[in-house]
Amino acid sequence: MNPPRVLILTAGFGEGHNAAARALAAACDAAHGPGTARLVDAFALASPRLNALARRAYIGMINRTPRLWSGFYAWLDRSDVFPGALQFLRRETRLVGEMIAAERPTVLCSTYPVYAFMLAQLAREGRVLPPHFNIVTDSISINSLWWKCPCEGWFVPNPESAEVIRRAGIAAPRIHDAGFPVTPFFSAHATEFRPPDLAGGATPRVLYIINSGTRHAVETATALLAEGDWSVTCAVGRDENLRRRLEKLTAGRPHPATILGWTDQIPRLLMTHHVVVSKAGGATTQEAIAARCPMIVNQVVPGQEEGNYELLRRHGVGALAETPDAIVRELRRAFADRGQVWSQWRTALSGLARPDAARAIATHVLRQASPSVRGAAATGEAEPIPLPHRAAATA
Repeated sequence: MNPPRVLILTAGFGEGHNAAARALAAACDAAHGPGTARLVDAFALASPRLNALARRAYIGMINRTPRLWSGFYAWLDRSDVFPGALQFLRRETRLVGEMIAAERPTVLCSTYPVYAFMLAQLAREGRVLPPHFNIVTDSISINSLWWKCPCEGWFVPNPESAEVIRRAGIAAPRIHDAGFPVTPFFSAHATEFRPPDLAGGATPRVLYIINSGTRHAVETATALLAEGDWSVTCAVGRDENLRRRLEKLTAGRPHPATILGWTDQIPRLLMTHHVVVSKAGGATTQEAIAARCPMIVNQVVPGQEEGNYELLRRHGVGALAETPDAIVRELRRAFADRGQVWSQWRTALSGLARPDAARAIATHVLRQASPSVRGAAATGEAEPIPLPHRAAATA
């Protein structure tokens, strides 16, 4: 019997799509050997220059004109622009078809909702396609693009998101509450890395992740570094000017302060710090949950990020603080009385954290990697595939 091959389709419009795709690919490779999964961004491959422009426009819109983005996101949710808009994505759709023909995958996964419409178009053209699964990367405030086009199943990050899709009319057996696929690092090192015990008098550790477009970045970092009773780590990405500027503020502090540029150590940092301060991006929020690291949300992009913060709010984890003063105030509250509030947050995260979600999803998906094909799914006539799964939310 030929080994399974998984084609994972992703896009660079928000880091959550790529982060989930990478984690799922790593889990598939770990299960069946290197090369089991192939990760493809058809938008970047088919039209690299246009894709780069579109990504810059997307980032600019969410950072500089969030209300405009909110309106556009709501319009996408209400409208029936797809599948008609596929006429503008003919090159990308054709490339996906060519990749399927060349790779001959036994199962398809997508972490970006537009691919489902592309696959449905290919099926209408007579292509024989393997089973396709959507890996939903948003929580609660989920755009209807994720479910408007049928597929074999939807993997969602939490019960609240499962309920949203069920209420939209998707049959419960097709909804799989498996968690958000995060890097295997979290599950592999769950007992190795943890922050020191605040109840025992340890120094609080604060991680501040600065994304592009983060409001009040310098002011927030300055306020955090002024708190001499905390150990502070600032991750500034590729902004070298900001890194040098903040490094000057670390001199003379009684507790360590580290200013990092671009780093691939965010998982370890999340696991070893008591609190992370960051915007409510999909990847950061889900990785913080997997690390059981409470989050102070300092910015919420309207639309998809609203659900990420709402998830934390419903479970009583962390806080929303959109100014430097408010951030410091919430941190002081969390660390007071030897971390009493922080301990409550950490305990609440235990019920949300599923650091092994990527492996669980890979197991379910690979179980479906068979010669069976998916032609009727594009018309909504496909029979449900009986995957083992946690029970989706019911009425």
